[in-house]
Amino acid sequence: MKDNRDAFSDLVLLRYQVYNSLFLTLGIDGVHRTGILLPLLSNACKDGLEQGMTPDEIVTSFFDKVPGYKNESDRTDQLFRFVQFTERQITLVDALEDAAYKRVHDLRGSGSFQAFYQTAANRNALDKLYTALEKFRVRIVLTAHPTQFYPGAVLGIITDLAEAVKTNNLRSIKMFLAQLGKTPFFKKEKPTPFDEAVSLTWYLENIFYDSIPEIYRDVAALIGPKADEIMKNNSLIQLGFWPGGDRDGNPYVTIDTTLKVADRLRISVFKAYHRDLRRLKRRITFSGVEKLITDLEIQLYKSAYEQPEKPAITKEGFMKKLDELREIIITDHNGLFLEELDNLRVKLKIFGFHFSTIDIRQDSRVIKKSFDLLRAFLPKGSRDADLDNDMDALFALKPLKTRPKLEDPILDDTFASFYAMDEIQRRNGVKGCYRYIISNCRGEIDVARVFGMGRLAGLGEGDHMYLDVIPLFETVDDLRHAGDVMEKLYSQPIYKEHIKRRYNKQVVMLGFSDGTKDGGYITANWGIFKAKEAITEVSRRHGLRVIFFDGRGGPPARGGGNTHKFYASLGPTIESGQIQLTIQGQTISSNFGTGDSSRHNMEQLLTAGLENQVLENPDKELSAKDREILEELSAFSYKTYSDFKAHPCFIPFLEKMSTLRYYGETNIGSRPSKRGGGSELKFEDLRAIPFVGAWSQLKQNVPGFYGVGAAFAKFDEAGRLDEIKELYKTSLFFRTLAENSMQSLSKSFFPLTRYMKDDPEFGEFWTMIYEESERARRYLLEVSGQRQLLETNPSIKASIALREEIVLPLLAIQQYGLINIKKLEAKGKGDSKEADVLRKHENKSAQISPGFYCASALPSRHLYRRMDDLRGCNICLWGDSPARVAI
Repeated sequence: MKDNRDAFSDLVLLRYQVYNSLFLTLGIDGVHRTGILLPLLSNACKDGLEQGMTPDEIVTSFFDKVPGYKNESDRTDQLFRFVQFTERQITLVDALEDAAYKRVHDLRGSGSFQAFYQTAANRNALDKLYTALEKFRVRIVLTAHPTQFYPGAVLGIITDLAEAVKTNNLRSIKMFLAQLGKTPFFKKEKPTPFDEAVSLTWYLENIFYDSIPEIYRDVAALIGPKADEIMKNNSLIQLGFWPGGDRDGNPYVTIDTTLKVADRLRISVFKAYHRDLRRLKRRITFSGVEKLITDLEIQLYKSAYEQPEKPAITKEGFMKKLDELREIIITDHNGLFLEELDNLRVKLKIFGFHFSTIDIRQDSRVIKKSFDLLRAFLPKGSRDADLDNDMDALFALKPLKTRPKLEDPILDDTFASFYAMDEIQRRNGVKGCYRYIISNCRGEIDVARVFGMGRLAGLGEGDHMYLDVIPLFETVDDLRHAGDVMEKLYSQPIYKEHIKRRYNKQVVMLGFSDGTKDGGYITANWGIFKAKEAITEVSRRHGLRVIFFDGRGGPPARGGGNTHKFYASLGPTIESGQIQLTIQGQTISSNFGTGDSSRHNMEQLLTAGLENQVLENPDKELSAKDREILEELSAFSYKTYSDFKAHPCFIPFLEKMSTLRYYGETNIGSRPSKRGGGSELKFEDLRAIPFVGAWSQLKQNVPGFYGVGAAFAKFDEAGRLDEIKELYKTSLFFRTLAENSMQSLSKSFFPLTRYMKDDPEFGEFWTMIYEESERARRYLLEVSGQRQLLETNPSIKASIALREEIVLPLLAIQQYGLINIKKLEAKGKGDSKEADVLRKHENKSAQISPGFYCASALPSRHLYRRMDDLRGCNICLWGDSPARVAI
């Protein structure tokens, strides 16, 4: 295979130059002029920033030199068109990378199951691999976090455009580019939770429905005849689903939404099965099978279209008929088309009647308020118990005879969600909904309370509740005490017996995003590592299996970065029987948007987890000295980050100098952008996505590096920097940590905001951030032995360079808007029409908020796994520009 840097250059960079020129030939009014002016603005931005000009000066100077833009209205309209044009350029890059994915990435190389299987064979570890495959699996949980800005129609165009690029079909490419020009990118209204669920269902139907069974079949083929026995109870990859179930901070998610989403998932998978069966019917035309397959087709059709609320067949009945069909084909027809039939059997095994498991999630404080209202409906003996502290009393609660109605709608829904869970289990099967995640879990009583509410709702059969209660530990303090919390829970006989009935496993979720927001990059990651060790030790001592569920976002600051390497770096002190993680927003389309990328990334996760169980690797084990160094680094980093977070300018800087306050005005997610209903912004109310996103759009990426440089400097001052260098060489965990921080730094671009150093209010604060970024950059390069960031990833650097070149004018436009809004606010004109134009252009139905600068913030959808760099940008339209302004 050609070097991936050369492949990227030929298949993406070169093609981009060719196809980008097609925009100028589309025949849409104004496109040609915008396409001519945009490179000139790009050069002006590059030269101006190098000369120390502010974005305001750059944009103003540009229009002063271009004829025809004397009044402010014309200039604003043209800025709007630049945003529109650039978004289409980024979409073209996305399609080109999709088309080139198989050529740029070695799908059968390192990280693939085929390569891993060969490695295991070479090390005489196949028996270990077979044992691991009996239980090991990956769970990918799709969330509706507001970082996915491409509507379904645009995703479809990208897919079609990528296919046209593969065959170099210029006519089709031009047609799809024209379609992009007339297709709205921006939603005029906020999506409902159900809308978000429908959007993500597209990936289930069009990507995962085929790619997951393909991986399963390939693994089975490599294992050979033993596969059926080894993997009889293992689907290898499972799907989770948060849209419609995640209530945490989203008052728009109700039990009606949850049930509606569950029905949508069931009907979607029935339709997929029906399509497959119709195709199969065209092949299996032999005598003796006609009636069997026709009856099955009729039952699926009724279940999908005529009576979806009451399926005409059970999952067990469906599988039984497929098994009968299989036996006839083998016995009477020499196994003709057996592979196609087995493919459907595998899909039924994986997706059942649920397609994806809906998780219920709610904040522990809301759960407590709901439970406090429930007390009035409890029998006197239970009502008089100390239910705030007595876990035994909570575990002993019995089902209520009738479902009570609580006055507060959110608190009523919180309890009603248990009844919704029970109903989904009846409609979609137990796998349809059985996990309850407790956000902001502070202690064992939070878990006991949810367990008790499940009992009150009468979940399951008798004492056997089909319920996994999953505590989510997020803050630094909660992570420190997580092991103690689980010890107390395991010591409760009723709860421990419940876990044994739930396949002897306890799922624990750990939040990378809020952990980083709370404690900084090093402390959060080291804190999560230690929490996993503590929980693993406690669980093993009690004879239980713990499964860690990681709440991870796209960028390193939210637990992203090189996710596969992170999982491969975990050593024997951390349980690794499964990998469970959230996939959020734009990361879904970037890492799983095509069949090739989906398979590649899922196999990477699969083999990363298997590696910990099958292959011995000394650089995964931390010595006592390693731990001392990491503990010191964490302490130094935490002190630096905490002081930074406590700085009086911290919140005001984000409010006044970043895009943070515009998140609530976008129509890219149903969930409010902050917790709490007050007008005053408090740090604890900040959601991780807007928090990380605001820094990202400032091109500063603070959460991914702040405190790293200061911690390394402490070692250097003590003459101990060589200890960190040695740790980098010997520890895969620390190496992954450092390299992910380098990814954050590689996307920082301080010349864009250099003008802030002269700001009378925030100049000193900006300088503090800049100096820490330079310190972190210098030490990370010295420790890693690299001369430049991402030196070992040339294709990633090439992708970043391409996107940075495209994004530069938009970054300047964004800052131009923020600067001028601030000027107007200083004059008391913050509510003026002029300020409103800068915030939203002329028409609120077609916003171009300066806070959201389109997908050009992204370095790459595939090569660089930081898709959540762009937090809910307001994508602007060609077809829906204010007053239909022609480009």
